[in-house]
Amino acid sequence: MNKIKVVGLGPGHKDYILPKGMEAINNSNIVIGAKRNLQAMNLQGKESYEITGNLDGAIDFIKNKYIDNRVAVIVSGDTGFYSLLTFLKKHFTAEELEVIPGISSMQYMFARLGESWENAYLGSLHGRDNSFAEGVREHKKVCLLTDKKWTPFMIAQRLIEEGVKDRVMYIGENLSYENERITRVDINKIDRDTVYDICVVVIVYE
Repeated sequence: MNKIKVVGLGPGHKDYILPKGMEAINNSNIVIGAKRNLQAMNLQGKESYEITGNLDGAIDFIKNKYIDNRVAVIVSGDTGFYSLLTFLKKHFTAEELEVIPGISSMQYMFARLGESWENAYLGSLHGRDNSFAEGVREHKKVCLLTDKKWTPFMIAQRLIEEGVKDRVMYIGENLSYENERITRVDINKIDRDTVYDICVVVIVYE
């Protein structure tokens, strides 16, 4: 039986895809993923399916294809942290899936800062609210995945409203790419009008 390969792509640049993950993608004849991830891969000669908001449609497509094809589902970052894996497991058994992890953008960000992260509070603000202020109060290191709503400025404002004022934020944009930028700023001094790409932030007590 063909297994559905669920592959983590790492923080972005191809250099950070694990060889095992790249092997799974190269050996597949159908690749499924978000538009940005599909565009980042060389899929010449392969069929592809773009995942949009209709996740049920993607599941139906996979069910119709994976028995007779080598299917790879590609996801950003690591498969085990806020990825499509949780949804896939509702529709496929463990025996039908082969999960290949990736380097998360959080791992990458802490590495770029030269910091360990075993005691950090980790969270995602992608399309959700998160009581991250409590996590910041209780931990010296916090890492958050952001979205267009939860910008660094909005995160800083929430912290200040919650009485957390003595923290520094590291803002990581375009991680692993040539235009990568990491900015250090006191949360009290983040400008409302400064535009950041969707990014990873690390909040620390220094």
